[in-house]
Amino acid sequence: MAELLDKAKNFVADKVANMKKPEASITDVDLTHAGFDGIQYKAKVSVTNPYSAPIPICEISYTLKSAGRVIASGKVPDPGSLKASDSTMLDVEVKVPHSVLVSLIKDIGADWDIDYELEVGLTVDLPLFGDLTIPLSQKGEIKLPTFKDFF
Repeated sequence: MAELLDKAKNFVADKVANMKKPEASITDVDLTHAGFDGIQYKAKVSVTNPYSAPIPICEISYTLKSAGRVIASGKVPDPGSLKASDSTMLDVEVKVPHSVLVSLIKDIGADWDIDYELEVGLTVDLPLFGDLTIPLSQKGEIKLPTFKDFF
């Protein structure tokens, strides 16, 4: 009897391990707003749901780093659901206060951009797995606005 249970456990574990899981990627990071309180960026995250049912998203967490330092971090609680058997585009708004930009003046002064690394954790609720966090990371450059952008 114990042997039968072990075979059943192994069978289920093998099937669960080989199940398709949602896949995600950061497709773009753009400047969306510059004001007296800071600047705001929007990261676009594309998520593909392989299942025939929508999947609820628990939260999206993000950390924006530059020169090895965290310049912004936060969470987007309850951002909705992933469409069934389709791709969903999610927007992650990242606010960077001016006080942080001042501390990055050496990097900014060289080429008027911020070299960044954006880390995003997309937590979804899968029926058999429970909460699953999909880690994403992207490096790049964010161009800063000039006076021409305001006038």
